[in-house]
Amino acid sequence: MIYGNIEGIRNSILERLERAYDIKIPKNSVCNEELIELLCDVTRYLNREVSVAINRKGSIVSIAIGDSTTVEMPEIDVKEKKLSGIRIIHTHPNGNSRLSAVDISALIKLRLDCMTAIGVDDNGYTDITLGFCAVENDSLIGEMTEPLSMQQVLNINLLDEINYIEGFMENKEIIDDDSERAILVGVESEESIDELAELAKACNVNVVHKVIQKRSTIDSTFYVGRGKVEEIDLLRQTYGANVVIFDDELSASQVRNLEENLGAKVIDRTTLILEIFARRARSKEAKIQVELAQLKYRLPRLSGLGTVLSRTGAGIGTRGPGEKKLEVDKRHIREKIYDLVRELKKIKQVRETQREKRNDLPKISLVGYTNAGKSTLRNKLCELAMPKEAVQKEKVFEADMLFATLDVTTRAIELPDGRISTLTDTVGFIRKLPHDLVEAFKSTLEEVTYSDLLLHVVDVSSEIVEEQIDAVNDVLNQLGVKDKPIMLVLNKIDKATEESISNIEEKYKNIQTIKISAREEINLDLLLSEICKLLPYKLKKAEYIIPYNEQSLVAFLHRNAKIESEEYKDEGTYILAFVDDEVYNKSKEYIVNLQSS
Repeated sequence: MIYGNIEGIRNSILERLERAYDIKIPKNSVCNEELIELLCDVTRYLNREVSVAINRKGSIVSIAIGDSTTVEMPEIDVKEKKLSGIRIIHTHPNGNSRLSAVDISALIKLRLDCMTAIGVDDNGYTDITLGFCAVENDSLIGEMTEPLSMQQVLNINLLDEINYIEGFMENKEIIDDDSERAILVGVESEESIDELAELAKACNVNVVHKVIQKRSTIDSTFYVGRGKVEEIDLLRQTYGANVVIFDDELSASQVRNLEENLGAKVIDRTTLILEIFARRARSKEAKIQVELAQLKYRLPRLSGLGTVLSRTGAGIGTRGPGEKKLEVDKRHIREKIYDLVRELKKIKQVRETQREKRNDLPKISLVGYTNAGKSTLRNKLCELAMPKEAVQKEKVFEADMLFATLDVTTRAIELPDGRISTLTDTVGFIRKLPHDLVEAFKSTLEEVTYSDLLLHVVDVSSEIVEEQIDAVNDVLNQLGVKDKPIMLVLNKIDKATEESISNIEEKYKNIQTIKISAREEINLDLLLSEICKLLPYKLKKAEYIIPYNEQSLVAFLHRNAKIESEEYKDEGTYILAFVDDEVYNKSKEYIVNLQSS
């Protein structure tokens, strides 16, 4: 029986493959010449991958046909401390025999005796690559040979290789390692690739090696040079890496070319950031924004032949045979994007309504580079300055990692001068933040534009603190808020040296600066005092004499104003209070003295 995608294939091809079940392979050989020639002929004719599974007796137990890039594997029983007793021979119609990330993964998961890939082009086979299991640090890993000739493959004694590997497995407690081990690749600075390592850590990816290539221009085919790709491939095998992460956005063709030549999953910085955002999003709004960014990123990267595949305008008149799958996928994505944008507009209207309700309260926003300590500072300030009548609300998540917080939260705090203010924690900024994410989160960052004071929180212990400050200032300039009152909050002074703190203070001496440690609660009282000085005072100071038959107004002032003092006099209740415009208009009849504050 021939498995897989056999629809539309001629019976003569299927019958030829059925007869292959009668081919006997020598027990100690990976394959034989007859089977290799058969697989190459069928692959050239169909331009599809063909896969054969062979047991240790040399009998073919499964034959499957896939598409141009994949073919399904047979179900195999995995044994403890043993290999499965099955070897897989399959073809690569692109002519490149290097094992893909999927090949290596199948080799390890199924504990195959051997995974063999035959490169096939118009002239027949190009070369053959073998993959074997190996044991490293009590875990199974996959090892690849160099591309070999047919004769070199036929000369390999497979049983010797199997006995060698199983000898290791019998003496080891093998742990299935599902972790992702990454090699990072960049063409810029050490600082940028170090930040990429932090992003990988935030996504639970273990970084095993970093590669930097100094280039004046980016290679359109591989991003880095072909020679560097070969070097990365050797490093991948040396360190047992199963993913390669690039420090810039890659095109669909670059990802495809790199995966074919590296035999590992390839992702770029944008994909990594989108993955982090998808994992961290908690609120409905954040989830919608992340999904919107992912769809916008994916749309131009749908693989295919573009207009060559178009069939919607074919045929007589305007009627054609219908849409191809690529066009259907693109249409569905565009429809989903439209729905998400409409949903975000509704959420934006809700936020505007909420903003109107707290319109008279002074607004403070925490901005800064990701992992600068904004969420920790927000939680500490809410603990220290919670209004007496406020209900204890849930803290925002804080952790020493990039993008720990995605959801914008606003809470009320009481300042030392008695004013109630709102404190908003925003998503952190980062260099090379994907354009689609910036667009998606603009509605979130609107809170910044309506703020009366910005607290620019800085991790002063960072080695690239100045670059981080500049990156945040660039985003603030794009939002058009550079003229707002701003305070530079130098956080994590308990981790920084005096010299680095002094250098930052000297460079930014024209900006109001304060040194704190949010985690250690150093200078937080001083910070609140400085906020009072910088925050515009919108309340009026009013004195009232309210007749005793109008005591409902006294209750109204207690609910909506900041009461400084209260006395009971002969003519009525005397109250000294700070009031906003709304309270002033409703109670001005009984004001005996008014002054602006």
